[in-house]
Amino acid sequence: MSEENKKQSYSEDSIQALEGMEHVRMRPSMYIGDIGVRGLHHLVYEVVDNSIDEALAGHCDTISVTINEDNSITTLDNGRGIPVGIHKKEGVSALEVVMTKIGAGGKFDKDSYKVSGGLHGVGVSCVNALSESLVAQVYRDGKIWEQSYSRGKALAPVATVGESNETGTLVTFKPDPEIFKQTLEYNYETLSLRMRELSYLNKGITITITDKRNKDEKGEHISEVFHSELGLVEFIRFLDQSRESIIGDVIAMEGEKNGVPVEVAMVYNTSFSENLHSFVNNINTHEGGTHLSGFRRGLTTTLKKYADSSGLLDKLKFEIAGDDFREGLTAIISVKVSEPQFEGQTKTKLGNREVTAAVSQAVSEMLENYLEENPNDAKIIVQKVILAAQARHAARKAREMVQRKTVMSGGGLPGKLSDCSEQDPAVCEVFLVEGDSAGGTAKQGRDRNFQAILPLRGKILNVEKAMQHKVFENEEIRNIYTALGVTIGTEEDSKALNIEKLRYHKVVIMCDADVDGSHISTLILTFFFRYMRELIEAGYIYIATPPLYLVKKGVKKSYAWSDDQRDALMQEFGSGASIQRYKGLGEMNAEQLWDTTMNPGERTLRRVTIDNGGEADRIFSMLMGDEVPPRREFIEKNAIYANIDA
Repeated sequence: MSEENKKQSYSEDSIQALEGMEHVRMRPSMYIGDIGVRGLHHLVYEVVDNSIDEALAGHCDTISVTINEDNSITTLDNGRGIPVGIHKKEGVSALEVVMTKIGAGGKFDKDSYKVSGGLHGVGVSCVNALSESLVAQVYRDGKIWEQSYSRGKALAPVATVGESNETGTLVTFKPDPEIFKQTLEYNYETLSLRMRELSYLNKGITITITDKRNKDEKGEHISEVFHSELGLVEFIRFLDQSRESIIGDVIAMEGEKNGVPVEVAMVYNTSFSENLHSFVNNINTHEGGTHLSGFRRGLTTTLKKYADSSGLLDKLKFEIAGDDFREGLTAIISVKVSEPQFEGQTKTKLGNREVTAAVSQAVSEMLENYLEENPNDAKIIVQKVILAAQARHAARKAREMVQRKTVMSGGGLPGKLSDCSEQDPAVCEVFLVEGDSAGGTAKQGRDRNFQAILPLRGKILNVEKAMQHKVFENEEIRNIYTALGVTIGTEEDSKALNIEKLRYHKVVIMCDADVDGSHISTLILTFFFRYMRELIEAGYIYIATPPLYLVKKGVKKSYAWSDDQRDALMQEFGSGASIQRYKGLGEMNAEQLWDTTMNPGERTLRRVTIDNGGEADRIFSMLMGDEVPPRREFIEKNAIYANIDA
C-alpha cells in the first residue's frame, strides 16, 4: 500500500488496543467524572464525540441523537462506520475491540485522525461498560453489521444482519441502574444545549436531537435541528442576543498558525462584564489555559498599539490595564490540537505551550486588519477601553474600602452578621436571608455552633447593569464580601478571589418562595456568577428550599413543597384538613424554619453548578440585562408563578 493510501485508510489495522477495562465499573468516576446527573449525560457526549471525530476527519456531516421512551439513547452518523474486520492482535472484530477495550480506537493512529475530542479513545468502550445493554450497528462495505453487549461484554460475535449502500455507525445504549443510582432520566434541555454548541463549533454539520418521551402541541415528538454555516460568528450572536453591540458586526477569523488550527469570534457590547469561552477539540476548557493566554496577549498588545498610535490616550493620566481591553467583550476561542495536554482539577485547562504563540499571532493579525479597515469601530472600541480604565480607577477606591473592612485586614465583621462559634470553614455555613424579619427568625432557629445568618436588606444591586465601582460601593455587597472573608483581587485582576480565606464552605441563599424571592435569589446568583464565580465552581453556593404549604388536620401536620404534594396530602388527610400558604419566610416560626429549611438532617439544599458556561452567561445577561422581549419570552416559558411582569 502506498504511503498516501495508508494515510487515507481507516481499517481494522488502525485500531490499537492499549489496555483492559476491568475496573471501569468499579471506579466509573475516574472515567466520566461522576455517577450522578452530569456523568449520565456525559455518556451521550462520548458517543457523539466519535461521530464528531469522523466529521473533523472530513467523513461525516450528519449526526442524530434520540432519547427513546425508556430513556435509552440512540446515536447515528453517516461516517465511514467503525471497521469490522478481524483485528490481528486481538483476534476478534475491530468493532468488538473498540467497544470492549479501554484505550482502543483510531484516535491513537495519527494516520486515521489528526485531532479528536472525547477522552482519547476511552469514550465509547467506557459507555459500553457502564450500560445495562448496548447495540452497535455498522453500515459499511455494502452491509449492516451488528453486535450486542451487556455491561461491556459482547453477547455474540459480530454478525451481518442486512445490506445497505449507506455508511455510518448506529449505537443504542441504556445506562446501567447498578451504576447510576441517583437517576436514569435524561434531561432534553441539557443534551440539546450541547448539540447546539457542537453545531456552532463544527460548522457545516447537521445535528438533530429528538425526544420520544414527549410531544409538542402538534402531537409530534419534540425535536430540534442544529446547523451552522458561519460557526463561531453565529455562536457569538446567540450568546449576545440580549446585549447591545457597540460595533458593526462580529469580528471573526480562522486559520492555521504553527500547525494549530485557530478560530476566533468576538464582539464588544455595552455591558461591563468580560465573557470569554474557550474550546479545545470541542471540549469546553472553562479553566482556560495557553490558548486563552494567547488570546489575551494578542488582544491587549494589538489594541494598545492601535490606541497609542491613534492619539486617543494622550490626555489619559494613567496606564491602561489588561482588564480594560476586555470589559464588555464576548469572545469564543476554538483551537484544534493533535495531542492536547490538559491540566487543572477537572482536566479542562490546556497546557500546550506552543498554542499561546499560535493564538496570539492569529488574533493580532485579525485585529490589525479589522482596525485598519473599520476606523469608526476602532475608535468606539478605544473609547470603551478608556471608559473602562476610568471606571477601574474609581473602583480601586471602592475596592480598598471593602478590603479595609474584611476580617483578614482587621476591620471586623458586618454588624448584621450573626456568626457561628465553629472556626473550621469545612463545617460552617452562612445563610444569606432576605429581610430583617426572616433574618431574625433564622437567628432564633439556627444551630449557633455552625450556622451563621446574614440578613440582606431588600433587593441587592443588579451587577449586570452596574459599573464595577458601583458594585463595590454597594453596602449589601460589601457586607457579603466582608462576611465571607474573601479578599478582592489586584487592580490587574480585579475580580480574582483569595478563596483560601473563605470562612464558610456552604453559602446558602434563603429567600421567600414567591416572585420577589425568586428575583432576589437571581440578583444574588448574578453577583456570584460575575464576581465570585470561583465559589460556584468549587461547589460552595446553595439555594434553600422552604416549603410552600403547611397541611394540618387536628394534631397531624405535614409540609408540601409543590402543588402536587399539597394535593396528595389533602387527599391523605381527608375532609377537614386545612392549608396554610407560606408567602414568606417571616410567616414561619423559628422551629418550623429549622425543621423544614435549616436542619441538615431534614432539609433539601440545591447546589448551584455551571454545566454550560456559555448558556449560563446568556441566561444571566437575558434575565438581568436591558432587553425586555427575550426576558419575557424566557419567563413565559419557564415561570412557576403566575403574574409575569418583565
